[in-house]
Order: sequence, then structure tokens, then C-alpha cells
Amino acid sequence: MKGLDIKGCFDNISHDWLIANVPMDKAVLRKWLKAGYLESGQLNPTGAGTPQGGIISPVLANLALDGLEKALESRFGQRNTKASYKTKVNYVRYADDFVITGISKELLENEVKPVVEAFMAERGLSLAAEKTLFTHVSEGFDFLGQNVRKYGDKLLIKPAHRNVKAFLAKVKALIEGNKTAPASLLIDKLNPVIRGWANYHRPIVAKQTFNYVDYRIWKLLWRWCRRRHGNRCKRWIKEKYFKRIGTRSWVFSGQYPSGKLATLLYADDTTIQRHKKIRAEANPYDPKDEMYFEERLEYAWRRSDEGKRRTLRLWLGQNKRCPMCKQLITFETGWNIHHIIERHMGGGDELDNLVLLHPNCHRQLHSAAPALSIEKGLTKA
Repeated sequence: MKGLDIKGCFDNISHDWLIANVPMDKAVLRKWLKAGYLESGQLNPTGAGTPQGGIISPVLANLALDGLEKALESRFGQRNTKASYKTKVNYVRYADDFVITGISKELLENEVKPVVEAFMAERGLSLAAEKTLFTHVSEGFDFLGQNVRKYGDKLLIKPAHRNVKAFLAKVKALIEGNKTAPASLLIDKLNPVIRGWANYHRPIVAKQTFNYVDYRIWKLLWRWCRRRHGNRCKRWIKEKYFKRIGTRSWVFSGQYPSGKLATLLYADDTTIQRHKKIRAEANPYDPKDEMYFEERLEYAWRRSDEGKRRTLRLWLGQNKRCPMCKQLITFETGWNIHHIIERHMGGGDELDNLVLLHPNCHRQLHSAAPALSIEKGLTKA
């Protein structure tokens, strides 16, 4: 395994390369690149790189790094070919952080690394030596806040220790920064942080980590309560701040001025939902893959409360009937989600652009397209 990071990616991207290769209005691009950046009220010029903090920099950096996969494929073979099976060179990137796998450390150091370095040099970039790691998957590596490691014959992905530590530090700072705030206000600030972090890690092996962070947050909140009421006994503090909710007897709580009870979200209440891997060759802009992406949307909706509510609204809005055959849609018949204006034609996932169809009607519609089209409650021939 090879964990890679680009040295000062946003600071060092070559302006000349971007202007020569990014397919857009060159005059506008030059203005973006030379716009400079504000620091402590002082305007600073940008001779190289892209100004960080805006929405343009990540896009330009992404465009600059696009093409590395093809460079590797031209040297080591395309994915799922005989040549690629020999070297097992695969590449995964998110922004300027990426991982390359290979069959051996020697292959990665002596053959893969020079290809990557040549690709970077052309763009004015180089690898950060202190963040470039050659390691075996049995020793594991961190990527995007998660640790990837093989235990025997089993590959497990867990929240990385540094990610957990950073999350708890953020929670601690929130709690200590609200020493005099009402418990309900503190809960309102903590819940989005806990929910966002837990949802990010919900597709991986995270249940044990969720339990651990819940315990650590409980200790931080208990100390927060004791500091506020140093002259009160532990029983009084428990009865004031910790309620029994369902099967939990120590749920941190507080009342809003309206009298409504605010309760803390527990990371452990987040259900683990395994990620359904997308087909590598699937393209949302290819009409042939339209039905595949509709199936993925349906899969996601079935697994979330919001998705279930949206499905119910569609079903009721159609009078519980399939617009194709006019027959009832039930649990026994099943259903599929269909885009009225297909995604590759610019259609989105808004309810106004979606209908529920019987699975067989859905297949017929796609196989007959463009002979058939569908609108809300109306089939056109």
C-alpha cells in the first residue's frame, strides 16, 4: 500500500499548466489565479497555486490532478485486464489525498512512484515525503479519517485514531465554550456535530468506536454539570440533567423555554449501513445506465427515514397506482423509482420529476424508450 499526499497542492499548482490545459475562458481563469488572497486585512498576490478557502480552488486542483489514473493505466494496464492483475496497481483519490495499491513494495517504489512524480512535476507539484507512506495492508493506513487494515484474511475499515481524537477535541471545545449556557442550547450545538461525525462513519466497522465516544462525551458532560453545581450532590445532578429515555437511563437533557425537552444524540444510536459499491464503469450521463442509477436511488431511499417519507408522498400523490398500467402498487407488487426527465437529460431527484412504477412496467418503459414517455399519472404512446 502507498499512502500519498501532495506537497502544498493548493500553493504550488503551475499557473501556466492550468491556463494551457483547463478547458475554460482563459481570461477569466487568469483573473481567478491572480486574484490574490486576504490575510489579516492585507491583500497578498498569488504567483503560483490557487487561493484557498473559496469554491474555485478545489475545482482547479481537481482538474490538475485528473489524468493520473490514465497515466498509471498506460503503464500498468487498465483495470480488470490481465496486465493489471499481474501488478495489482489500483488508484483512489479524494482531492489531493490519494492511495495507490500494488503487488509489492518494490513495484511501488521503483516503478509506480516515478510515474506519479513525473505526472506531478509537469503540473508544478511534488509528493510530500513526510506524508508518503509505503506500508503493507496488514499494518494498515489512514485515509480520509478512516483506518484500512487487514486482520488475517479479513479487511476492516474503522474510524482512525486521529479522527476520533480530533472529533472529541471539537466536542470538548464546544462544551468548555458553553460553561454558562442552558443545557438545551448546549445540546443544540452538540447534536449536529455528533450526527455528522457518526453518519460519516456509519458504513464502516464503527460500533465499538461509537460506544467509546459516547462514554467520553458523557464524562465531559458530567464534569460540565459538576462545575456548574459544585455544592450539589451527584443524585441531584443526575435527576436534573440525565433522564431515562427508552432503554437509556443516563440521557443528557435540558428544557427549552417552551417546556419541551431537548435530549443529546448518542453516536451509538446510529445504525451501521454498509456502503453499496458503485459499478466502476457506470456513468450517470449514459442513457444505458439510467435504470442502474434509479435502482441506487431506490436502494438509498429504502434505507433512510427521509427516503421512506418521500416514497410515501409519491405513492399517495399517484393515488397508490402505477401510471403505466393503472393498477395498485402494493408491497406484494413492489415498485421502482423512475425519472420522468432522465438524469442524463438534465432531470433531477425532485419529487416532481419522479414516479413509482411496477418493476415490470419500469423495465418495459426503459426497453421501449423513446417510444414511450411518462408523466405524472399519464402515459404517452
